[in-house]
Amino acid sequence: MMIRAAVVWAGAAMLSACAPATRHEQKDAPVIVSLNPCTDAILAEIAPGHLAAISHYSHDPAGSSMPPDLAARFPAVSGNAEEVAARRPDIVVAAMFLPPATEQALQRMGIRVVKTGSIANVDDAIAQVRDLASLAGEVAAGERLVQRIEASLTIQGNVDPVPALVWQSGGLVPGEGVLISDLLTRAGFTNWSAGRGLGQGAILPLEQVLADPPPLIIAAGKGGEENRKLRHPALNALHDTRRVDFDPKLLYCGGPTIPLAMARLTEIRAEVAP
Repeated sequence: MMIRAAVVWAGAAMLSACAPATRHEQKDAPVIVSLNPCTDAILAEIAPGHLAAISHYSHDPAGSSMPPDLAARFPAVSGNAEEVAARRPDIVVAAMFLPPATEQALQRMGIRVVKTGSIANVDDAIAQVRDLASLAGEVAAGERLVQRIEASLTIQGNVDPVPALVWQSGGLVPGEGVLISDLLTRAGFTNWSAGRGLGQGAILPLEQVLADPPPLIIAAGKGGEENRKLRHPALNALHDTRRVDFDPKLLYCGGPTIPLAMARLTEIRAEVAP
C-alpha cells in the first residue's frame, strides 16, 4: 500500500514540475480541482482563483456546460489520481460515480474528496451553489450566483400550462424529479412524457409520438444518426404540433446554466402562447 502511494506521489511530482504556476496566491485559500462538468462551471464563476483544474469534459464543446473561452482559462484533467495530484489540490470535487480506487488514492495522499449528488430541482441547484461557495470560502460570490438564478425564474401567473415533450438524442425523455422538469413547470409548461408515465431516461419511439402527438416538441438533440428521429419527415404531418430546438447542454447542470435554460424556455413559451 505504501509503495503504491509512493509511486502515485512520484508521478504527481514529475507532472507538477511541468505544470504552470498556479494562480492561488490568497493566503489560506483552498486549491480545488473539479472533475465534474457541472461543478466546473459553478466554481469557474464563483471561485476562479481557487480552481487549479477542471474536468476534460469542459474542454469539449459538445460536453461542456460553460463557454469555451471560459473553459480554456483552466487546465483540464482526465481524472486519474496522478494527474489530479500534480495540481496540488487541497480539495477534489467529483460526481458520485468517481471510481473508488481513484478516491482512495487521493485520500491516501491527504487530499479531501467531496462528491456531489444529482440535481432534481432548482432548490437542489441553489443548495449545490451554496455548498460549493462555502467549500471555497466564497460565500458572497455564491450568493450573487443564487440571486441570478432566482431572478431568472419565471412566474407565469394564471396562464394555462402547455404540455411539452422534451425529446433528446436517441429518443430519450426526462421524467419527473429532474431539473429540466422543474424548469418546464416554472416556465409555463407541463412535462408531457412524465404525464404519459415515462420515467427519466425512457425511450420514446417515433411511432408513439405520431400516434399520440404532443402540442409542442422541444427537440434537444446533438445531431447525427441518433438525432434522426427528432427530425423525421413523418413529423411534418403533425400540423397541430409545434417543434422548436433546445440546446442539449442546457438540460443537466444547475448553477449558471439555469438562467440560460430559463431564458430559452421563456422565449419558447412566448412563441407558443395562445
